[in-house]
Amino acid sequence: MTRRIYTVVGETKSTAQLGFEWAVVALSLWMVGGVHLDAWAHHQFDETLETFFTPWHGVLYSGFLALATLIVGRVVVNRRKVQSWRESIPAGYGLALFGIGLFLAGGVGDMLWHLLFGIEVNVEALLSPTHLLLALGAGLMVTGPVRSALQQQTFRWPALVGLALLLSVFSFFTAFANPLSDGQFASGLRPANLQIAATMEGQGVAAILLQTFLWLGVTLFALRQWRLPFGAMTVLFGLSSLLTVSVHQAWYFLPATFVTGLVADVLVQHWQVTQRHLLRLLAFVLPVLFYALYFLTVALEAGLWWRVHLWGGSLVMAGLLGWLLSYAFFAPQVSKDGSVGVG
Repeated sequence: MTRRIYTVVGETKSTAQLGFEWAVVALSLWMVGGVHLDAWAHHQFDETLETFFTPWHGVLYSGFLALATLIVGRVVVNRRKVQSWRESIPAGYGLALFGIGLFLAGGVGDMLWHLLFGIEVNVEALLSPTHLLLALGAGLMVTGPVRSALQQQTFRWPALVGLALLLSVFSFFTAFANPLSDGQFASGLRPANLQIAATMEGQGVAAILLQTFLWLGVTLFALRQWRLPFGAMTVLFGLSSLLTVSVHQAWYFLPATFVTGLVADVLVQHWQVTQRHLLRLLAFVLPVLFYALYFLTVALEAGLWWRVHLWGGSLVMAGLLGWLLSYAFFAPQVSKDGSVGVG
């Protein structure tokens, strides 16, 4: 009988913790969505945004305040049940509290920065020091469920969504080198000026490699930590891509992202991804598939001026980068005699 009571109490605590983490995810989405909404406004009204106090900043900072209140409130409630403040911090949320402090400092600094130096335009808005401080704080907050799941050594869906939001933060602050943010790298007519064309080609390839590194890095991290259920890969890539394309309203790229996510889910479930040679094949196949669909989308939507040598080589380079990155997360196995396997 006693064991049964303890089991019920444990289940109740687990359910409460899961509910808290889903609330963290919902408010994180509010905050990160506000970041992308603010970027959309910068693109729409660059010349008229001359103040810190805009409706879009209101969405962003109200999302932050709601998320910060939830996390701090949970700590205060827990303090009544334990003997120290350290014990009152939910598992994995110590860095989230630190992120709240960083975000507050970044927000105040951002207001002063705007008053002193004006409103950032284009790439400036991504690399402004105060905006990068906001990014770091946001990243620490949205990944609270990730660290919680890691400490408990179990997969939880809020952790997966937290990783997707982290990927969206990475993608957002590298939007100047993101094919989903700017399809102009390869779309339309080839520039008449050969030097401009060569520069755009180089920027486009660099953007593909950078985003492959970020996307596959987060994906391989998740595969290393948990056995992912079906749908996890689609959520991971699809949610971050949805937020990215919303800034420029490039919705036509979404089919490529969701098809890639679904194929990844099928492969993860069908293959024994604990076998490292299959993980390496997966890391090669996914970027090749996605960017093949990406170039097809560009060709259908606005025309593709890159020649087959360039876009074909970009696919190979992206696949090779994914394959190499898999070795950073899944080192080659060493046999008892000291020999290193190739897988």
